[in-house]
This record gives sequence, C-alpha cells and structure tokens, in this order.
Amino acid sequence: MAVLPFVMWPDKRLRSKAAEVPEIADEIRTIWDDMIETMDAMPGLGLAAPQIGILKALAVADVTPGRNRRIRLANPVLIDASPETQSTHEGSPNLPGLSAPISRAKRITVRFLNEEGVIDRRNFKDLEARSVLHQMDHLQGRMYFDNLGPVKRDMLLRKYRKTRR
Repeated sequence: MAVLPFVMWPDKRLRSKAAEVPEIADEIRTIWDDMIETMDAMPGLGLAAPQIGILKALAVADVTPGRNRRIRLANPVLIDASPETQSTHEGSPNLPGLSAPISRAKRITVRFLNEEGVIDRRNFKDLEARSVLHQMDHLQGRMYFDNLGPVKRDMLLRKYRKTRR
C-alpha cells in the first residue's frame, strides 16, 4: 500500500467525470487499499479516486474514530435522499486550508459495486452519508464549493488564490 499525492485545484481532473469500473479485479482492490492509506494519512473521512488523479468511479470512506468501518464503493449511484438536511463545514485536501458550510441530506440510500464485485445497496446516515455524498460529488467532477451560491463560492476561490501566491 502507498500514500498517494493529491492533485491540486484547479487541476482539470477534479472537473472530469470518473469512468465506470466494469468489474472488481485486483487492480481495483489495490487502488482502494492505496486510497484508504492516503485517506488515513490526511487524516480524512473519505477519498474519491479523482482526488489522486485516477479517473475511475471509486471512493472510500470511514468516519469511525477507530477506523473500523471501511467503505469501498465503485460506481455509486444515489437512489434516495431524505428531505431532512444538515449543514456542516466541508473541505478538501485538493484545496487545502479552506472550508465552507455545506448542506447535505441526513440519510441516503446508495447502489454500488462492492469489494466482491456484487451490486450492493446500503443506507448511510449523518456523517457517513455526508462523506459518501462528498465523494460522489468528486466522481461527477464537482467540488464541495459547487454546493455554495455564486457569491460565497467566488469569495472562497478568491481566498484560495490569494493564499497560493
């Protein structure tokens, strides 16, 4: 396993839709393992493959304090989302040092290809739902700040550009 480098905003891969994974093979399992190692090194609650420059529809998440509930997703699709939302600050290692309050569904149902290559369906709630939705955004070429209004998004990106000089 390896800790992989992040691509930094505004790298075009962060705006690209990830390709579906046709099957779960050893190559995919190795990518997932590297992603988990990278996520733990951040430390973070989740990671999508495009964040490390791999344009495959793969994501991992683990929001538990003991890091004992690893979630590996391939080709995740949102099936249902609760109308009840919660707002919490989100950030990204691709845009370090910044965060913004983002409102997301409190409970979701997602269909995905699991580690065994079987189509699975799982319910997620609270922080786990937030992390999975955040990673799914990355797989669609979206960043967390795309969920902000134009004024707040522009202010955040202006602040980022200023810190990069």
